[in-house]
Amino acid sequence: MRKKELYLVCVTVLPFMICTGMVYSVISLYMAEIGLTKSQIGTLYTSGAIAGAVTSPFIGAIADRLGRKKILLSSMSVFAFVFLGYAMSRSYIPLLFVQICEGLAWAAMGTSTTALIADLVTVEERGKAMGIYNTTWNLGWIVGPTLGGVLSDSVGFTITFILCTGLTIIGTSLALIFIPSKIKADQGKAEN
Repeated sequence: MRKKELYLVCVTVLPFMICTGMVYSVISLYMAEIGLTKSQIGTLYTSGAIAGAVTSPFIGAIADRLGRKKILLSSMSVFAFVFLGYAMSRSYIPLLFVQICEGLAWAAMGTSTTALIADLVTVEERGKAMGIYNTTWNLGWIVGPTLGGVLSDSVGFTITFILCTGLTIIGTSLALIFIPSKIKADQGKAEN
């Protein structure tokens, strides 16, 4: 297992994971505050899920062709736009566009990151590597929801979402610097 590279991937996505915990624990409250109905909020979530479901196979194929790092960087960049979009949107139609972008970004994140991690380890080590990655995800969701709640209470939703934009840009910059551009898939046996 190439632990250093695996941990670098986890470190670069951690700021994003914290931001998802911050944003997605309060976003429905924000939508309600700006006057959206429960039906509209439900439709927004559905639109993002449809966008992700429809595009995931295509984005996975693009990641195979262009490289996982490029798709991961693209995903994180789109998420920075999504968080900024939440900060700027005050009505249903702009948020619908933002949610569709969010679904595309989730599809890109999900396919590229798991494929990237799978490339770093042998077949026998994939479960352990995915467990380490999921720990990073959970750490973000341990820190994020409380932080999102406290910040939205103290400085408001808009500034909270803008802070998430900044944190995601930091994570994207770290990924650009520290994740190798070319990672050769390791399909061999684990060393004893």
